[in-house]
This record gives sequence, C-alpha cells and structure tokens, in this order.
Amino acid sequence: MSITIRALHNGFAGVVSGIDICAPLARGEVTAIEKGMDDYAVLTFPDQPLTDDQQIAFTQNFGELEITLAGQMAKPSERRFQRLELGGISNLEADDVTKLRERNDKRRMYALANRLWHSDASFRAVGAGYTLLHARIVPGKGGDTQFADMRAAYDALSAAEKAEVENLVCEHSIVFSREQIGFNDYNPGHEAHLKPVPHKLVLTHPKTGRKSLYLSSHIGGIAGWPVPEARAFLRDLTEHATQPRFVYSHAWKVGDLVMWDNRTVMHRATRFDDLKEVRDLRRTSLKGVGLEVQRQPATAAA
Repeated sequence: MSITIRALHNGFAGVVSGIDICAPLARGEVTAIEKGMDDYAVLTFPDQPLTDDQQIAFTQNFGELEITLAGQMAKPSERRFQRLELGGISNLEADDVTKLRERNDKRRMYALANRLWHSDASFRAVGAGYTLLHARIVPGKGGDTQFADMRAAYDALSAAEKAEVENLVCEHSIVFSREQIGFNDYNPGHEAHLKPVPHKLVLTHPKTGRKSLYLSSHIGGIAGWPVPEARAFLRDLTEHATQPRFVYSHAWKVGDLVMWDNRTVMHRATRFDDLKEVRDLRRTSLKGVGLEVQRQPATAAA
C-alpha cells in the first residue's frame, strides 16, 4: 500500500495513510513525507501506537533532534524524561504519573504559555524545523492543537503591507512569551538561554519559493522600533494571521502523531480542565535547517 495524503482545510494540513511509522521507513517513504511537508506544512498520522524510542527513530529520518529548552533548564529531579531530546507536553507529575500538577505548580504556570500562538524554539538563534507531537492520553473535552498557515497569511497581505514587513527583524526570547501570562520564575544559571535573538519576519522556503511570516508570542520587539509601537503592530499582524480561514484545529485521539514545520506554521494549545483531566503527549523536534531565519542584529529597539 502506497502513501496517500488527503488535504484538509483548503489544502492546509493533510492526513497521511498507507504507512506504519512504528516500523523503519524506506527512503521513498521519507521522501514522500518530506514532499508532503513542503506542500501542506502540517501532516497528521492517525492510529500510530508509537513508543518513545520509535518516535525518536521516526523523527531522526528527517534530521538532527533538538534538545528541549525546558529539559535543559529544569532540575534533574523535575525531568520526567532523562533523554533531553524527548519532551513531555503533560500535566502529570514527573515522579508520579498518576498525579496531576497543582494549580500553582511552577511547571504548570510555565506551560500555560503554550496557549499563546507561537513557533517552537524561535527564541534560539536557529528556530526549530519540524515538531512531532504524539498523543498518549487526551482529555474528554478541549486540549486541541490549532495551527495557523503563515504562508497563506503572508499571501493575503496587500502589496504595501508586504513591502512594510519584508526587511523587518524581530527580537525573540522565551521571556517575552512568559511575561504575557505573568511568569518570571526561572531557575538560576540559564541567563544565556533568555537573551533575545534576532529573526527576519519574512522567510522564503528554499524548495517551494513561497514566502511566509515568522511570527511567535516569543517576539518582544522589532529592531529599530520603539517597543510599544512594535508590540501593537505585531498584535495586529498576529490577529490577521490567525483568522479562521488560515487555521486548522486538530482534535486529538490517542495514537495520533502530528508533524508540522515551525518555519511556516504557528500553533497553540486550547484550554481544557487540566486540574481534573489528563493530557499527555510526547514531543520531538528537529534543529532548524533549510530556511535562513537568522539575520545579523540591527540596532536594538528603544
């Protein structure tokens, strides 16, 4: 049986069938998936009962795995997984997977920012490439993941708006996204991870030639702009880019794996009752390659 991809939501996102990603892939299967990512930017693989090791092996078909920032910054006793390339998107306690995190748990506070529109690891000098998320336990209501097509959002800008954003450089930091929800409780010794990094606001895909916006809640300013002006402008641009016509919402089922390209897609989690229900997913991601995201810093914003 050969791989087929059924398009979703006006051609943004696709459902993949005809493949078992728990098993080693043939080169032709890897190529077909990469082509699907170029075309759709989000691919869903239903009913794939992956183990942690199988998810890591599947991810390695597409590049070098990234070490999660949360894993780097957490104390060893706070980590649920000792393999730092494996992340847990979960409200379960690391040392007791039968217990939900308390309302005021610092890790819960930090993770609440996942409800903001963002691009994974844009706070690094080179942002993440693909992210892969696999569902192990899902809540009865809510907890979906929404994806916004930054290619279509760019295409919908007027000629004047495209000219305005073309050469802008934005300043990204994990601090900027967390300050929006009032979180600032970081473990000491990780100050280097919190410094802003510059990224171009408009990217061009090297294979398709399509341009896209590189937006994220991690952005706190635009180089050369006063901060209030930059943040007001970015808020308007994000509202444009996350209109329903650009958004696909994935309602999770156990065994789903969803794969997306952070360089052409923003995403966010939707709210669920995380004090009563379990949402447990595994995340792997690739180091960003193939798109030139970074640009030399310009004059810092006022």
